[in-house]
Amino acid sequence: MAGERILVIEDDEDIQELIRFNLEKEAYKVSCRGTAEDGIKSLAVKIPDLILLDLMLPGMDGLTACRRIRSEENTRQVPLIMVSAKGSEADVVTGLELGADDYITKPFSPRVLLARVRATLRRAGEPGDDGGEIMRRGDIEIDNLHHEVRLAGKPVELTLTEFRVLEALARRPGVVFTRYQIVDAVKGEDYPVTDRSVDVQIVGLRKKLKKYGKHIETVRGVGYRFSALPKAGDA
Repeated sequence: MAGERILVIEDDEDIQELIRFNLEKEAYKVSCRGTAEDGIKSLAVKIPDLILLDLMLPGMDGLTACRRIRSEENTRQVPLIMVSAKGSEADVVTGLELGADDYITKPFSPRVLLARVRATLRRAGEPGDDGGEIMRRGDIEIDNLHHEVRLAGKPVELTLTEFRVLEALARRPGVVFTRYQIVDAVKGEDYPVTDRSVDVQIVGLRKKLKKYGKHIETVRGVGYRFSALPKAGDA
């Protein structure tokens, strides 16, 4: 829906105005900052519904800013799209590893930018298929309404993308998902992402789930599956 607040952190004034013009045309409320420092300061005043973050910024760079944003409790769940002229696979993977929900390379089409903004906001606002109830898999609890995961009652912090990957796999225990099926489930069909970035999300998930990470199994040559879990307390 229109009216969501979007923070744009971009030092190039021409690109900044291009983004502002196209977003405001779609009735989004846009606030622009030219440095990461100013962008982070503005977060202390008002939390936006989405952040568009350039990587090559004067002073603090975008990667450092992303780390800062994801380290703060009040901003770690805010959807964040990185926008950068650095478009190699390694750059995209690094951005996703740091917690970005999407990565757009410059130069970009305004139509593509708007589509990706809408998709990211839609995913952030959607409850799970179970209407917001808590999905339990052994000692793992997935709270779709609040986008929270608990392990044996203790909360674990996941990025929005990590949460969506876990939710998709856990919803159908034992079913093998190819990497492209995971992308479709999490991002939507035809989302431009590499096999490597899916692997990065899985590695990050396993690490954060600690001993429970073993239940995300690799099926060689195919993809991943979430193994069936014992009753709570026995995982």
